[in-house]
Amino acid sequence: MSAPPTRPTQPTVTEREARQVAEAAREQDWRKPSFAKELFLGRFRLDLIHPHPLPADEDVRRGEQFLTRLRAFCESEIDAARIEREARIPDEVVTGLKEIGALGMKIDTKYGGLGLTQVYYNKALALVGSASPAVGVLLSAHQSIGAPQPLKLFGTAAQKEEFLPRCARTDISAFLLTEPDVGSDPARLATSAVPDGDEYVLDGVKLWTTNGVIADLLVVMARVPRSEGHQGGITAFLVESGSPGITVEHRNAFMGLRGIENGVTRLHRVRVPAAHRIGPEGAGLKIALTTLNTGRLSLPASCVAAGKWCLKIAREWSAAREQWGRPIAEHEAVGAKISFIAATTFALEAVLDLSSQMADEDRNDIRIEGALAKLFASEMGWRMADELVQIRGGRGFETAESLRARGERAVPAEQVLRDLRINRIFEGSTEIMHLLIAREAVDAHLSVAGDLIDRDKSLSDKAKAGANAGVFYAKWLPKLVAGTGQLPGSYGEFRHGVDLSRHLRYVERAARRLARSTFYGMSRWQGRMETKQGFLGRIVDIGAELFAMSAACVRAELLRGRGEHGREAYQLADAFCRQSRIRVEELFGRLWTNTDDLDRKVVKGVLGGAYTWLEQGVVDPSGDGVWIADTTPGPATAENVHRTVR
Repeated sequence: MSAPPTRPTQPTVTEREARQVAEAAREQDWRKPSFAKELFLGRFRLDLIHPHPLPADEDVRRGEQFLTRLRAFCESEIDAARIEREARIPDEVVTGLKEIGALGMKIDTKYGGLGLTQVYYNKALALVGSASPAVGVLLSAHQSIGAPQPLKLFGTAAQKEEFLPRCARTDISAFLLTEPDVGSDPARLATSAVPDGDEYVLDGVKLWTTNGVIADLLVVMARVPRSEGHQGGITAFLVESGSPGITVEHRNAFMGLRGIENGVTRLHRVRVPAAHRIGPEGAGLKIALTTLNTGRLSLPASCVAAGKWCLKIAREWSAAREQWGRPIAEHEAVGAKISFIAATTFALEAVLDLSSQMADEDRNDIRIEGALAKLFASEMGWRMADELVQIRGGRGFETAESLRARGERAVPAEQVLRDLRINRIFEGSTEIMHLLIAREAVDAHLSVAGDLIDRDKSLSDKAKAGANAGVFYAKWLPKLVAGTGQLPGSYGEFRHGVDLSRHLRYVERAARRLARSTFYGMSRWQGRMETKQGFLGRIVDIGAELFAMSAACVRAELLRGRGEHGREAYQLADAFCRQSRIRVEELFGRLWTNTDDLDRKVVKGVLGGAYTWLEQGVVDPSGDGVWIADTTPGPATAENVHRTVR
């Protein structure tokens, strides 16, 4: 066996090169319709989501059957307080999940999985996540972004036959992309995979490897150097965790989700057969992004579960606790918080179920819908938990163990707040999601006017782009002037006691207004538009609210038509839409009236040291050490803390 080649140094990339890497990984074409994409273009395509799509009867039967087994397991086998106390999921819980088939919820039955739909997979995650968020994350990391999903989408027949049965029943998987100095900028990925005969030699360090401490299989993203016969680029590999050279050097600890098995994994001269490469060389980021299109829906599932629990505790506590002679729920200040939790939980479940069913049917492109669901749910889930802590007062700040010790009901409100906080960072932070969604939302504009605003294009290219843009906007802009939302009788099928049609008309008008605002922004800033992250973030947040309002109304009508709490669903949808419209109007106002320019000046002053005097008068309790750990490749020097659960 030949000696492994020398590992290349960590790449140094410019901002433009980093954008090019991200752009190349994007799915460029839109072969299927997208409700959210149309919304950002000012076209309210209600027909794409109404009537609400429904799962097949057999999918419902199989899904409900498993949920019954899973509920029994959660109630009898998962001790959430113990997991929080010991900061670890007991091995017997993991073994039990394997035995009931929970590792293979999304894996096809022909490979030994349960073959659940996305809808029921998310219902299962919500259920188990309500019992213990850490257990929910274990299952989600394994199936949403771990080995099963990329293998399902991009694996060869041989890879599926070899690995999916293991993933369905016995083997836990993890996804390794992030590095100590690489987060949302994958162009700087340093882990290398150097070809050597019919193998690759992997070297590097991966950070925040959820499930990595107990994983049997790893999906590793590494950079293949370009060489003769190798096009190179960031590439996905399926790696056995027991391979020589793999060391889990540290088990990370966090403010929340204390039971998750998340670590730092070092790969030193790890040999991986070329047959275990997933997809072609250079396709790693595209595989990751495509996997996340539906994988991101697991986070809204956990937020929906949290919302349901917050509502239950708020209802029970607010009826029992009295203040000034009345239950606190009857005081307006508290009642507004309860109304927010109830209405938002209804809307989040509407967004989740609608997006999941569209993913199952595969007739719509849901890359924007899935991203919006993740963005909106993670922000609103955190707010709902924060409101519950406020409703509970001092008891909301007190731990469940302390409450139990002094004889009161052990309500883990503060834990839920801590556990939910990571959702605003996991699988794309809120700030990164804003940019990702904004890029997709303005895709139509860039496709016709991209060369016009590209500083590096020639005058002839700009002239051609200008002509194309003129034709596009001459047809598009007039359609943004008037629409169905201005007709009083439109969407009349949504009038049943409570009138939801007014909200749908508002969504239609707001969608056109949103598209006009985007056009004005592009006209004003042109090539600098991508630097206006505050503006783009508000554009995306408006779109998220409009999507949620649409989903809430469609779900309410579905429940009414099926005779399932229709009157109450209409009330909740109405409350949510009224609350959402207030937020939307504020966001529209802040598009043009904000402190973005001033904020940049202040930031420049902070970084330049102009305000260091403001930092005086405190002590810094931070320990010594570097900001970013050394990732120099080489053999492990720490003890391997990996363990296998069997």
